[in-house]
Amino acid sequence: MIVRSRSPLRLGLAGGGTDISPYCDQYGGCVLNATINMYAHCTIELHSPEKGISFVAQDIDVTYHSPLLNYLELEGELLLHKAVYNRIVSQFNDNKPLAVTVYTHSEAPPGSGLGSSSTMVVTIISAYQKLLNLPLDEYEIARMAYDIERIDCQLSGGKQDQYATTFGGFNFMEFYEGERVLVNPLRIRQPIINELESQLMLYFTGVSRSSAQIIEDQVKTTTSTDKKPLEAMHDVKKFAFEMKERLLHSDICGMSDLLQESWNAKKATSESIATPHINLIEDRALTSGAKSLKISGAGGGGFMMLFVDPIHRLSVEESLSDLDGKIQPFHFTWQGTQSWKA
Repeated sequence: MIVRSRSPLRLGLAGGGTDISPYCDQYGGCVLNATINMYAHCTIELHSPEKGISFVAQDIDVTYHSPLLNYLELEGELLLHKAVYNRIVSQFNDNKPLAVTVYTHSEAPPGSGLGSSSTMVVTIISAYQKLLNLPLDEYEIARMAYDIERIDCQLSGGKQDQYATTFGGFNFMEFYEGERVLVNPLRIRQPIINELESQLMLYFTGVSRSSAQIIEDQVKTTTSTDKKPLEAMHDVKKFAFEMKERLLHSDICGMSDLLQESWNAKKATSESIATPHINLIEDRALTSGAKSLKISGAGGGGFMMLFVDPIHRLSVEESLSDLDGKIQPFHFTWQGTQSWKA
């Protein structure tokens, strides 16, 4: 038996960082995001027990093999693949091992700022859901993915990515104490989406980054004696509400202005967010005609979003052409994680 799945990556339009504990536990967080037509993919083959368990991460050229076991030690490479397997076996297969080969690949590199790691976890869960016919809804899939990353694997990060890729589309998400999450899907008219796609440019900085230091800095904002980072985080949350209102009212110019304000506030939450390379890209882009920009994700590298009037787009592209990054074409997508039998 063969099953496949795919889950969309996301753009963080506003509010990123407020979904991280303890900030969201104490003050409540909110994020505006949207999924795009870049995906994490998974194929699972169920085979005979003597073949054991294999994981093949094709995009990073890493392979893992084990004899048939009901628990895989969470160490070494492909930690997330192992952790998902452990959860599925213990919670949904009566602790009986599964003889599977799991193939995965992502259309964005790790550290992209598009939620690629969480998207990969969700797409693997989604494939197992189809394989075993599991009765999981969107909230349950996203929460399981979050628990696998943050509890089982002890990886730092927030909550928005798992919910964004599971639900798909434009969503305004709220995060509260006790791991309570509310996903509010937004109905955006097609002309607004058309204009957004004409003005938004997605640029890969050429640098993948680890978000750990940035997230650690943001975690400290709630207890630091220096109140400026905490005030900046409050501003980031405020801009998420305002960005949602401008999106719903077709105010694309207002969204562009808010993006720059949100970026300035985000940079104030951690010194690791804006590197000299990112500052160079920002200076080049704004000088050549971009209206605003910000990093999608924690910061330090990965993908940047730029608001550019279409008549200045070629000038902006030319100003960045000698750097190591690249323009990434994209469209918004409404569908979240999907799985099917091959």
